[in-house]
Amino acid sequence: MTVPGGRWIQHWDPEDEVFWNATGEQVARRNLLLSVLSEHIGFSVWTMWSVLVLFMGPEYGLSPADKFLLTSAVTLVGAVVRVPYTFAVAVFGGRNWTVISAALLLVPTAAAFTVMEPGTSFSTFLLVGLLAGIGGGNFASSMTNINAFFPLRKKGWALGLNAGGGNIGVPVIQLAALAVIGAGGGPRVLLGLYLPLIVVAAVLAALRMDNLASVRNDTGAARDAARDPHTWIMSFLYVGTFGSFIGYSFAFGQVLQNQFDRTPLEAAYVTFVGPLLGSLIRPVGGRLADRYGGSRITLWNFVAMGAATGVLIVASTQRSLTLFTAAFVVLFVLTGLGNGSTYKMIPGIFQAKALARGLSGEEAAAYGRRLSGASMGLIGAVGALGGVGINLAFRQSFLAHGSGTGAFAAFLAFYAVCLVVTRAVYLRRPARTAAPTAATGDESRLGYAEV
Repeated sequence: MTVPGGRWIQHWDPEDEVFWNATGEQVARRNLLLSVLSEHIGFSVWTMWSVLVLFMGPEYGLSPADKFLLTSAVTLVGAVVRVPYTFAVAVFGGRNWTVISAALLLVPTAAAFTVMEPGTSFSTFLLVGLLAGIGGGNFASSMTNINAFFPLRKKGWALGLNAGGGNIGVPVIQLAALAVIGAGGGPRVLLGLYLPLIVVAAVLAALRMDNLASVRNDTGAARDAARDPHTWIMSFLYVGTFGSFIGYSFAFGQVLQNQFDRTPLEAAYVTFVGPLLGSLIRPVGGRLADRYGGSRITLWNFVAMGAATGVLIVASTQRSLTLFTAAFVVLFVLTGLGNGSTYKMIPGIFQAKALARGLSGEEAAAYGRRLSGASMGLIGAVGALGGVGINLAFRQSFLAHGSGTGAFAAFLAFYAVCLVVTRAVYLRRPARTAAPTAATGDESRLGYAEV
């Protein structure tokens, strides 16, 4: 099955239960575990500036607006590089690119270690922060790679676990920062902890992961996915879920400091809780979507996100730290659930389209894997741009009003639009067996309630 030395798997058919039970599941789980490790550290490197800005007191000469701009720039790069990282899996192979992308994390970590001291100019911090954005790309390549390893019936769980294990890199680096601050250490101590971990992740990927020959050199899949309107509809919805998760992860500590006058240590004691719960709950969102349909879970999740945001607006205007913190943590949990359910929808949508084109069996499964894997990178890239919008909205809200209330009102309106789009596109028509419509391209009879 695997070419010795190159770790290339030539035959891979996870939809065949005999193959899956005999060898497929064991191989897929091993690659999933190591993919989680690499992606986890990538998220930590990407979001390390959400922690580093807490260390940067008045002696660094940065205003709150400067810090929000810095974290916005880091988030932007992390979103943009997800597109080439998606292509990289097809060009280099999933295992090979995991090794390369993990090793690249040494660059921003070492650079931040070098410049992190008072007296460094804001432009230098901004440049080094931009380098950290490459950590955000690991998600796209990891999800594209793991999507190809698992059968459709397992994708919600597998993708949720892969993404959740990666997302948890956000609270882990925040917890590490809390330990460092509590021990009287500085940001260089925190950065120094991650340098050897990056090396370990790259080495383990090189030794134990596999490439799938069926995925290699299919760069046309991304082009085909980009032409499909569902890629962009799901991108919009993912802005609402993952964009919120990553945006709030960067901004939560700064909001606590600027609006509620928390010290760095007080902020660090709280900021990790939301990302931690949001990461842990993501596989649950995938499981619920496997059972009840991703579109249904996503719809009700946006309802709940809107309610939590409404509570945040009240807490912000009343300056109630307890209510504000509790509502923010609940909102984090909901973003995690929504992340899991939206990503489960993607392979289901393209599988439904395959059936509508008259395909069946392995042919339909291969079509769905091909387009869903490619679309995930694009959806992940656009979704991460939501984090940029959140940080810029907070920056403008604090500049104009001295609080984040205005930003939360904008987020509430956006979640309402996401709810309407989910209902109109994926739940308005009852699900039914799709008849072949390849000749006309008509998808009016496609039902997506179960995806």
